[in-house]
This record gives sequence, structure tokens and C-alpha cells, in this order.
Amino acid sequence: MGIHLLIAFAGILLLVYALLIFYYHRAWDQIPSPAESLRVKDPEIKVSVIIPARNEASRIVNCLDSLHAQSYPKEFTEIIVVNDFSTDETASIVMEHQLGCRLINLSDHISGFINSYKKKAIETGIAHSSGELIICTDADCIMGVDWIRILVNAYEKENLQFIAAPVKIISNGSWLSVFQILDFISLQGITGAAVYKNLYPMCNGANLAYKRKAYNEVGGFSDIDHIASGDDMLLMKKIQAKYPDKIQYIKDPSAIVSTGAAENIKAFLSQRIRWASKISHYNHPYTFITLALVYLVNICLLFLFICCFIYGHWRWLLILVVFKTISEFFFVSKVAGFFQQQSLMKYFPLCQPFHILYTVIAGSFGSFGKYEWKNRKVK
Repeated sequence: MGIHLLIAFAGILLLVYALLIFYYHRAWDQIPSPAESLRVKDPEIKVSVIIPARNEASRIVNCLDSLHAQSYPKEFTEIIVVNDFSTDETASIVMEHQLGCRLINLSDHISGFINSYKKKAIETGIAHSSGELIICTDADCIMGVDWIRILVNAYEKENLQFIAAPVKIISNGSWLSVFQILDFISLQGITGAAVYKNLYPMCNGANLAYKRKAYNEVGGFSDIDHIASGDDMLLMKKIQAKYPDKIQYIKDPSAIVSTGAAENIKAFLSQRIRWASKISHYNHPYTFITLALVYLVNICLLFLFICCFIYGHWRWLLILVVFKTISEFFFVSKVAGFFQQQSLMKYFPLCQPFHILYTVIAGSFGSFGKYEWKNRKVK
């Protein structure tokens, strides 16, 4: 009797989940793409690009090169790299690069342990910057030549206070990178839909921008600086509360920032647990309900898988997993097309069992205990 109740409960949850995915799909389709005319305008807005960097010696040159190649006028562009106690050659590489960027060592501004070095690095960079628009990215990212121009044009046209922009993971040919890409595509689709519908704050710190005035008005990272993660979404939540109609997701291929996949399973899980760890600090009902639904769907399927070893009923498990896969497939495929990664969709069904397991693991460990990131243990 127990397994039949579990099957029925999972089925009901999956039906609600499928409706939610359909809603996201429609919302993604409704996000307007910036007009082509935006690309030819030459705004005169000074921007400050802030790049926190910790042990990025092997990647930061590509990031700086892509920033130096930007079509946005260099006289209105300020690039600041904040060295977050790197133990490799990151700082010396930045100093030797000599392409119009400035290096700030976080060690010159703080002493002792803090729980959120990245927030402090961004805060320090902003304090030493002068741009009207703050643009944040990561040291392992690369971007197209019109990246800054697209963000500034959207900001100027709509008088935006906060901009969330698309992020793309590049495949290294491994199965793990393909899995990460497909998972991340779905997150990007949900991000765009959630921001467009003003449901809840979602963005990625590798590609976002906000008005300096708005950052100052909400007190920057004050009240959230004790939380290890959340330099992106928690700040967005504060600005969104003050300017609910001035937040936008930029659905433009030229605004995409690309980054590499996590190198191994441990790094991948650590990253996802870090992302999940900030959820409890949102205090946002839609966020809680959505994440609770996703977690319950996956943990029910995991429990059902275990129960099938004892009671059988494998047919029902297969039906539910196929239903989940189909409900997600067309949405993820549409977003994958935007990122020009649709060729990877043939692997999507094969990823489902692993996705269910990883969602439960990340959701569970993200809510409790500590995690390690860049050789630091934080909570």
C-alpha cells in the first residue's frame, strides 16, 4: 500500500511540476530580444568592470584579453581586478598584462577570517571604482566584443537598476561537462523566465550589472555580508525590493558570457551546494515553494527507485521518469537553441537519473553544514 501512495504522490507532484515548466517555457518565449539598433549606438556611460579573482592564473589572461577587445569606448571603461588572497601567480599575471586594468589586493584591506571573501572583494573593487554602472564577472569568463555595449544600451534605454545577463558553460568534451551544460541551460531558462515575470530574484554573478546609485541606496552587501554565497542573488533581492519594475534579463546572444565547466565531480557538487546554501536566506515565498516542489519531485523519485528494489513496480517509476523528461525536454531544448548548444539535447534523457540524484544531494547539503570552495571551508 505504501508504494502505491508514493507513486500517487509523486504523480501529483510531477503534474504540478510539468505545469510550472510549461509556464517557464512560455515566459522564456515572451522575453523580448533587444532591438538591433541598440548595437550601433555609442553611449557615454562610464562603466566599472569588477573581477574578483582567487587562484585564476591559468584563466584570467583570456578574460582580460576579451575585455580589452570590447567595442565599447575604452575612455568610458574601467577594469578592476581584486586579488582575493591568491596563492598562485594571479596577481603578477594581472600586473604584467598591462592592458588598462587595475589590480587591488584584498589583503591590503582586510585582516582575519571573514565568511564571504567574494562579497568583500566586490565591495572593495566598487569602493575604488568610479563608474556609473557596475558590471560584475568572474576571472574564468570570456565575452564577445559587444558585451559591455549591449549591457549599457539596455541600461540606458530602460533606466534599469539591475541587469541579469546570460551565462554559458563551454564543453571540454567530457561527460561531466555535458551534464553541467544541460543542467545550467535549464537554470538559465528559469532565470530569464523568473526575472521577466518578476517572480523571484535569479541571476548569476558571472554576468550581471547594477547602477552604483541603487547599490548605495540599498546599503550594498550590508546585512548579507555574513553569508558566504549570494553576492549576486541576495543583492538582486535587495535592489528588486526597491525597484521592482527596473530589473531585466538581457536575452541577447551578444550579452552571453562563457565559462568553463567544473573540472571534476567534487568541484561540481561543491559549486552547486554553494549555490543552494543561500536559498534559506531569501525569505521569498515563491522561491521556497518552487524549490520545495523541485526537491520533493526528485526525492520522491529517488525513494521510489529504492522501493522498487523491494516491491517492484518498475513500470510506474519508468513512466514517471519519462513524464518528467518529456516535460523538461522542450523547454530546455528551446533555451539550448538560444545558447547554440541544441546538439547536446540528445544526451538529455541519459542525464535524468544523475540529475535526480544530484538535485537531492545538492539540496540536502546546501541546507545544512559547511562546504569547501577554492580551498576555503565556509558555511
